[in-house]
Amino acid sequence: MDHATPVVILRSSHHGGLGIVRSLGRLGVPVYTVDANLWEPALSSRYCRGRFLLTSAGNGPEETIARLLEIGHKVGGRPILIPTTDRAAIWVSGHADALHEQYRFPRQDASLVQILCDKGRMQELARQSGVPTARSVVPGSKEDVKRFLDTAVFPVVVKAIDADRFRRLTGGTKFVIQSPRELLALYAKAEDCDSPNLLIQEFIPGEDWMFDGYFDINSRCVFGLTGKKIRRFPVNTGVTSLGICLHNETVKRTTTQFMERISYRGILDIGYRYDQRDGQYKVLDVNPRIGCTFRLFAAVNGLDVARALYLDMTGQPAPPAQAAEGRKWIVEDFDLVSAFHSWRTGALTLRDWIKSLRGVREAACFAWDDPLPFLMMGVADCCELYHWRRAQRRSRKANPVPQTLAIDPAARN
Repeated sequence: MDHATPVVILRSSHHGGLGIVRSLGRLGVPVYTVDANLWEPALSSRYCRGRFLLTSAGNGPEETIARLLEIGHKVGGRPILIPTTDRAAIWVSGHADALHEQYRFPRQDASLVQILCDKGRMQELARQSGVPTARSVVPGSKEDVKRFLDTAVFPVVVKAIDADRFRRLTGGTKFVIQSPRELLALYAKAEDCDSPNLLIQEFIPGEDWMFDGYFDINSRCVFGLTGKKIRRFPVNTGVTSLGICLHNETVKRTTTQFMERISYRGILDIGYRYDQRDGQYKVLDVNPRIGCTFRLFAAVNGLDVARALYLDMTGQPAPPAQAAEGRKWIVEDFDLVSAFHSWRTGALTLRDWIKSLRGVREAACFAWDDPLPFLMMGVADCCELYHWRRAQRRSRKANPVPQTLAIDPAARN
């Protein structure tokens, strides 16, 4: 493998960026990080060749582009640019012409990226493509919410459309709502008649499945594996804290056909829930970027989506990938909190917890060859908790919400 081309990671939040640094760095690829925070664990990895600070506060698009072009020039070799958040993916696709002179990355249709990141419009696109979806509504007014309540069955899930704006108003990005009163109270906090910013979705009883893959310029799936969530953080609505790699032909076939129909290119992270009521896999989230869970989907030969992207962007063929069936992957800090919460509610016993850890082949934070980020993860967690509590306090002062709401403080990826 030719590993001379450098990589620049745009935003390296929590364990997602760290996984990219380690996966490519262990192959000898020069990896650099660009972030607004010095405490992100990826920046302390031994595999991180360089760190650049970039804050969006007070900067317009021209200043940000100029700074990124400057970073690309310093790194040299026309590096591969990897955004790790929805906001970064939208920004890169929207300024692709300006960035392309200094960086390599899959050129995506900017409007398609925006649609996939918008949960309401994504659901409509999925339905048009023949992909099953959960029943949902994007209310534009309080009257729309009341009409939804006429036929609603609780609990329901409320999700942010613009995560940053929704978090500022409510203190979270995902909520499990148990009653009409709670739904109306939450909507009162987040109401924006000019730009609706939440989606109300039916709560589907069943298992969470995922597909992680890479699609080339012809929307052909070069690499793609499936897996299942065992535990989440937070428990009911959050990201994967413990997952297992398992083959699911229906999920894989549904995803590849979906991406072919919309001419998608690049890394894809997509989530489904198996509906026990009708036996369908219904799409919940489509992330047109690398997901923080991508190292769960490492093949027997070590290939993952970051490596598949690297090979494609440097003109090298990706070898066939065989799924490591039964391989488990864990996010230590997330899963500890998730398991403790489940134990307190009686949903998980100590014996079942110990049993669930059998088969774990990789941890998101700790690695024997790269131990420092594990220590920095504690610093990052404290900083995130501080910012989350501040957001909650501001939200409560503005408009109190019943404490029975299940708030997701970690929906960052």
